[in-house]
Amino acid sequence: VRFIFTFIGIFVSGAPIGLVLLYQSISVLASQFNHANIQISSRFDNILSYVIVSPNMHKVHHHFELPYTDSNYGNIFSIWDRIFGTYMELDKNKIIYGVDTDIDEKLNSKFVSLLERPFKKWYNHFR
Repeated sequence: VRFIFTFIGIFVSGAPIGLVLLYQSISVLASQFNHANIQISSRFDNILSYVIVSPNMHKVHHHFELPYTDSNYGNIFSIWDRIFGTYMELDKNKIIYGVDTDIDEKLNSKFVSLLERPFKKWYNHFR
């Protein structure tokens, strides 16, 4: 579905396909960088986050609790979050991954538990 809207946008805007491919390539690389579990000094990460979305800046978006889940949407440039008021900061040591309906960090960090999650409600219903 996402690609349908992308192609409609390309068609309507008349963007050159080379430019679209360049953007998509940069977007994929930026997304990998944003989600990388790498250690960057806080100082360097803060400097990076003035221009691009850094790993620590993006991690705030994955914190389990509002309003943090509704923040730091940017993929490449951090300016968009700053302009639209969705930029938020949170100490990386205070981030708890997950959603506010199931905050058991041990279960949220286990691969098998994540695979089972969509079926739990169904399983419990018929049990």
